Amino acid sequence: MGVGRGPGGGMRNFLTDEEKKNKPKLTKQLLFRILAYLKPYRLQFALVLVAILIAAVIGLLPSIITGRIVDEALTGKNMQLLIRLLLLAFVTLTVSQAITVLQSYINSWISQRIIFDMKNQMYAHLQSMPHSFYTTEKQGDILTRMDNDISGVGSVISNTLTTSISNITTVIATLVALFAMNWKMAIVGVAVIPLFVLPTRSVGHTRWKLLSEAQGERDKMNQMLTETLSVSGSLLMKLFTREKAEYDRFVDINEDVTQLSIKEQRSGKWFTMAMGMFTQLGPLLIYFAGGWLIISKVDSALTVGTITAMVALINRLYRPVQTLLGLGVDFTRSLALFTRIFDYYDKEVTIKNPPRPKRPPLDEPEITFDHVSFAYEGKEPVIRDVNFHIPHGRIYAVVGPSGAGKSTLVSLLLRLYDADGGRILVSGVDVKDYDLTYLRQNIGVVTQEAYLFNGTIRENLLYSRPDATQEELDAACRLANIYDFIQSQAEGYDAIVGNRGLKLSGGEKQRLSLARVVLKDPKVLVLDEATSSLDSISENAIQNALESVMAGRTSIVIAHRLSTVLAADRILVIKDGVIGEQGTHEELLKLDGTYRLLYETQFKRVLDQEP
Repeated sequence: MGVGRGPGGGMRNFLTDEEKKNKPKLTKQLLFRILAYLKPYRLQFALVLVAILIAAVIGLLPSIITGRIVDEALTGKNMQLLIRLLLLAFVTLTVSQAITVLQSYINSWISQRIIFDMKNQMYAHLQSMPHSFYTTEKQGDILTRMDNDISGVGSVISNTLTTSISNITTVIATLVALFAMNWKMAIVGVAVIPLFVLPTRSVGHTRWKLLSEAQGERDKMNQMLTETLSVSGSLLMKLFTREKAEYDRFVDINEDVTQLSIKEQRSGKWFTMAMGMFTQLGPLLIYFAGGWLIISKVDSALTVGTITAMVALINRLYRPVQTLLGLGVDFTRSLALFTRIFDYYDKEVTIKNPPRPKRPPLDEPEITFDHVSFAYEGKEPVIRDVNFHIPHGRIYAVVGPSGAGKSTLVSLLLRLYDADGGRILVSGVDVKDYDLTYLRQNIGVVTQEAYLFNGTIRENLLYSRPDATQEELDAACRLANIYDFIQSQAEGYDAIVGNRGLKLSGGEKQRLSLARVVLKDPKVLVLDEATSSLDSISENAIQNALESVMAGRTSIVIAHRLSTVLAADRILVIKDGVIGEQGTHEELLKLDGTYRLLYETQFKRVLDQEP
């Protein structure tokens, strides 16, 4: 979001109805909070202000020298003086431009450092946000705040703030020089300024409307391109032979974008012509007024050189005035930009370390859920008064219908969410009292959908333990039954897995995910339906690996496959957020309750399908 710019980068000197409605309120607290980002760079910013002041004053000299050239060198036919004045004008112009470049360098450095600081702050803050934040916020909004909004701060610093100061300084210095030369002609030149206002706003509204419509069509085009030219979209298009229909649809959208862009560009041409005429009107009026004053001998002190200098100064005045007409709009838009960023900064970090975090030894971890209850925000309770205890080294399976709350138990154990009631104890210590990093470092989780980064096999494995040796990598991969597959790849561990592991099968991704957890060597292991997406061959390939990995570890297995459930020491049956049954496979079948129903409708059917 570029401050002061509309779709397609067009400048807007007015606020839209939506912007007026959501116009942020300027408070002392908000202003101080914004200026706090400038505080570490206050010395550099002071240099920018000094450079702006010097450049504004020196920038007047070439125009003033031009007047002397006309009155003294040309009229007096003094070649030596002409050369001296021309050299002086060249030097002042060079110094002015050099100072402007220096100011621009410092200004760019400040803005980029502030962007650097804010992005670091935002990334650290987003890292600390609870899991619920990512389940409710749109990913696009998060990326917009992180990238576009914070990058827009650079425009606020380099354009809205310093450019406004520079323009104000230039206008004041120029007006002082104009009125010092001749107040009558200065009034004539300044009288043209109101003519800039109405055309700018009128044409600005028209162009913004066309730009908005064109941007809407571009959004439709981008959406279509994303859908039809993605891996899945292009395959679907081919399977249903929709190439011709999609091409025709693209042509229609492209035609709309083109027509709207042509209209927008045409509307701007007349505006450019009008502004050019008004810009030239000021000098013409000064020539007329000056000529009349000289010819009629009303002002005997007025010279041709003074008129020439004032024309040069008036041309220097109009551009910053045009820019300053939109200062209020840019200022409002800048506040909105900071408000959006601060809105994210102010989101509460609800899952965080306690004042005195504990790191108890976890050589023989035990897990206890003590009257635990939990409800997602604004919803009915998912977990109600859950009680169970897992001794060290035991494997407990959790089964139940979809939506019963199985995965929520895992989320609460890892403190992705905090329980609303009761306690979750690991080795007798409430998880809320643990050092959060220490707790999660000692719990390994293999989820139903294995998430892999678009990198190499080695990079994905080392994500869990960057300092692992090659021997440790090999051992973990052998344990997860993925070692032979890796060795069969031409690049071995350096083979690229593709976006989200697209180049791997479901079983290969899951075994690689398991190897990553094995490499972590956690004290507690959680398998959250880790084999549910695999075929029976893939599952058999890692079933022995799972048993080896779980051996000696306190483990929780959420599963819907009977082979996985049977490996457990005890089975917990959860339904409607309550653990209604628990025991061994045979004990639960005898109860003729929820577990037996699951066995008949789900487990047994899968078992019958397995070879």
